[in-house]
Amino acid sequence: MAQESPKNSAAEIPVTSNGEVDDSREHGFNRDLKHSLPSGLGLSETQITSHGFDNTKEGVIEAGAFQGGQRTQTKSGPVILADEIKNPAMEKLELVRKWSLNTYKCTRQIISERLGRGSRTVDLELEAQIDILRDNKKKYENILKLAQTLSTQLFQMVHTQRQLGDAFADLSLKSLELHEEFGYNADTQKLLAKNGETLLGAINFFIASVNTLVNKTIEDTLMTVKQYESARIEYDAYRTDLEELNLGPRDANTLPKIEQSQHLFQAHKEKYDKMRNDVSVKLKFLEENKVKVLHNQLVLFHNAIAAYFAGNQKQLEQTLKQFHIKLKTPGVDAPSWLEEQ
Repeated sequence: MAQESPKNSAAEIPVTSNGEVDDSREHGFNRDLKHSLPSGLGLSETQITSHGFDNTKEGVIEAGAFQGGQRTQTKSGPVILADEIKNPAMEKLELVRKWSLNTYKCTRQIISERLGRGSRTVDLELEAQIDILRDNKKKYENILKLAQTLSTQLFQMVHTQRQLGDAFADLSLKSLELHEEFGYNADTQKLLAKNGETLLGAINFFIASVNTLVNKTIEDTLMTVKQYESARIEYDAYRTDLEELNLGPRDANTLPKIEQSQHLFQAHKEKYDKMRNDVSVKLKFLEENKVKVLHNQLVLFHNAIAAYFAGNQKQLEQTLKQFHIKLKTPGVDAPSWLEEQ
């Protein structure tokens, strides 16, 4: 018998009786290979490249991360897991969604209150103070409007008196027979014009101070009041929403909604309490500032008017000095911006 040629064990492919490939030897080979490899290198990290039988080189075992049939080189150093990149468009969409939901709840609360169906939180003491402030603001605006009208009319009168004084002075020089008479009237009109300018300065100072009080100080407080009222509407809207959920059934679907609603309600309650405290503090300081400002301005207005119509020029000038009011000299231009520096 001819001698049987040696066979390579890697080329043998056993076949079972039903024609399927017997892989028991392959499992055994992998098991033996696993024991023969150095510790720390698993089978999942190896890739065996087979060559043809006619290749003189032996099989090469290449180590590396094996994923999806492709080998990737491993790099030394710490492995850093990057955070998930946030999508700006999704963030904007989420903000719009929250804003729309909040607007819907607040609009529903406002309509419900106007129709008399919904309940609202009322702080009787604070609401009374806010109503008084708004009423006083209207009255102060009326005083401011009348003072501005008086200032305009007084300016026109002073301007007319100054022109009349100049006309009398001119006739005094040209009419020798009536020189003294025209001269007296010229001096009188010029004196009245001068006193009128002094009174006009006091009135304009009064107008500026009241205007600051009404259109800045009070208006700033009313802006805080508007924020407080918005916070109150949001608070009542989420309070109503929580009450409706608590009246419904409690199951696995509603409990997460109730917890979320409770969290939102608590957040808006804290905001409402903060705004209520801010309004209370601002109303207190506004009242103190208003009394101080109006006291000084009303004293100025009274003393200036009384001195002017009494013809007491010295007292009128003393009143302006008391309140540090400087009058512009007629015929003198305003200082340039270099002089103001």
